[in-house]
Amino acid sequence: MSDHHGSATAPTRIPAPAGVAPAAQYSHVVSAAGRFVAVSGQLPLDERGRLVGEGDPAAQARQVFENLRRCLAAAGAGFEHVVKLTYFVTDTAHLPAVRAARAAHIPDDRLPASSAVQVAALVAPEFLMEIEALAVVGE
Repeated sequence: MSDHHGSATAPTRIPAPAGVAPAAQYSHVVSAAGRFVAVSGQLPLDERGRLVGEGDPAAQARQVFENLRRCLAAAGAGFEHVVKLTYFVTDTAHLPAVRAARAAHIPDDRLPASSAVQVAALVAPEFLMEIEALAVVGE
């Protein structure tokens, strides 16, 4: 992973804006200037479109983050450029597995802004989560 931390193009993270309770698992505010990259919600599918980790939130989360990594790379970006993640989970009990998969790619001192939403269902019942990313790459 390339390290842009401290450079002029690195996103600025504000985990605790004045008057807002500090966030442990995300940054309340992330700002950046550069080229915008939007990655559609990724599902736990391998390169052939087959489900990875049936019934296993940890395996599904690892596959989703690998798919996000590949999508970001295709746009010349990495997790260091991510300014926002949105998590859609069928059960909030899956969030610790999601956080563990995220930790393999994003250090705690560079957490993006985030939203986590429990949904009644995703596009198919075997999917336990879908995660989308917004990134800004400094030019």
